[in-house]
Amino acid sequence: MAGLINFEDEKEVKQFLDNLGVEYSFQCYKEKDPEGCQRLADYLEGVKKNYESAAQVLKHNCDNNGHGESCYKLGSYHVTGKGGVAQCLKMAYSCFKLSCKVGGNKSIDACHNVGLLCHDGRALEGEPDLKAAEEHYEKACAGGFAPSCFNLSALYIKGNSKGLKPDMKAALHYANRACDLGHVWGCANASRMYKLGDGTEKDEKKAEELKNKAQELHGLLKERQLKFGE
Repeated sequence: MAGLINFEDEKEVKQFLDNLGVEYSFQCYKEKDPEGCQRLADYLEGVKKNYESAAQVLKHNCDNNGHGESCYKLGSYHVTGKGGVAQCLKMAYSCFKLSCKVGGNKSIDACHNVGLLCHDGRALEGEPDLKAAEEHYEKACAGGFAPSCFNLSALYIKGNSKGLKPDMKAALHYANRACDLGHVWGCANASRMYKLGDGTEKDEKKAEELKNKAQELHGLLKERQLKFGE
């Protein structure tokens, strides 16, 4: 049938992929389409394995177009120094923060990463900013990112001396939210809090239910790891 690619023909496949690269380049630099730039970066990274060129496109699309997914990926490159960019957590933090702000496919992940970098202070001269961590974890948690919900729970359990007060009721709320999203340690912590009466009335039945759910999730996690290793 006309127009179909014979994917068993190596030359035909190569021509098809080369044409894709030309098309995405045209979309990005001639039509000035941010989505085209993202497709070009994905193509260079995934098909051509040309990480240096991919990094240049990501930087262009993040700096000039404020494209959230490109900013997130550029931030990830800065974490490891991939594609020849500077290995710099401050730069990664800036990219993640912009991605979190503008939204897009990777916005929730970006918000969580900003929370992490604020939480331990690695991108802030070594000085943690727990209020900023709280703010960004909340965004990611609201978007259904379980690790952010769990980290919020941990923040509210501990608090700190710079304005973030311990709040066991909030800690339990976010532990339950993490558990609902399938986070095994969220379930375990919520179970313990119900057992001890931290942030709530003691509830042995609820504690047991959550303990069983934590065990079930842990078993599923181990099963997935075994299957992955087979």
